[in-house]
Amino acid sequence: MSMHNRVADLRQCSAGDASRPTGKVYLVGAGPGDPDLLTLKAARLIGSAKVVVYDHLVGDGVLALVGRNARMIYVGKEAGNHSLPQDQINGLLVELARAGLDVVRLKGGDPFMFGRGGEEMEELLDHGVSCEVVPGITAACGISACTGMPLTHRDHARSVIFTTGHLKDGTVNLDWPALARPNQTVVIYMGLGALDIICRELIAHSLPGDTPAAVVHAGTTERQVVLTDRLDRLAASVNRARLKSPALIMIGSVVSLHGLLVQVPRHEELALTA
Repeated sequence: MSMHNRVADLRQCSAGDASRPTGKVYLVGAGPGDPDLLTLKAARLIGSAKVVVYDHLVGDGVLALVGRNARMIYVGKEAGNHSLPQDQINGLLVELARAGLDVVRLKGGDPFMFGRGGEEMEELLDHGVSCEVVPGITAACGISACTGMPLTHRDHARSVIFTTGHLKDGTVNLDWPALARPNQTVVIYMGLGALDIICRELIAHSLPGDTPAAVVHAGTTERQVVLTDRLDRLAASVNRARLKSPALIMIGSVVSLHGLLVQVPRHEELALTA
């Protein structure tokens, strides 16, 4: 049975004895997809949880660790399709905790890395609900490790910058001069839909067109696909390969180190450099 079909009735989840003490919410990072990359604490909380509120990017292998009797509530966000707006998710967490339930709020990657964990933490604390943040391996770290593309390297990148290609107001108005600086690695989350704009603006702000770049789809999972190319050809290559989200963009000379590690055979590689 699909994990998404194990969604409990929200009214059932929120029903409880008003005299019970307020529950606690754990904002848990599920990592980039591979369940072996969970922290021990995250795995323990997931396995013992009575209520799990989970996102779209939480891998099936991670969800398989949830106990059979746990109530599962899907609140995933996909492009153009949010099962619940963020303010309603915040309210749901407060409501569940006030019903005396301890809740695992399971988020892909790390809760504080483009995971809106900070917003949920603020809402919970504003309503007197205790919460705890359990970090997870963010996609950049997981993908860097499994593809052999270091985030920093003394010969390639003295710094790394993380940004999102999908701003709250829907624009792609990023800090282009900062992103186009030399000798750094740029990692862009949720930027696939604006990849052509990103590549064009970086080149317009003096980042060389032959800068190595990569797009990694479903990193660390069995569906992982790695595409590498020059920055000025990356958008066209991704279109030809028909890569879809979830995907992470990495830009910088560290990408040239991809392939030095022995790759796991299950991972498909695309190098469109012809």
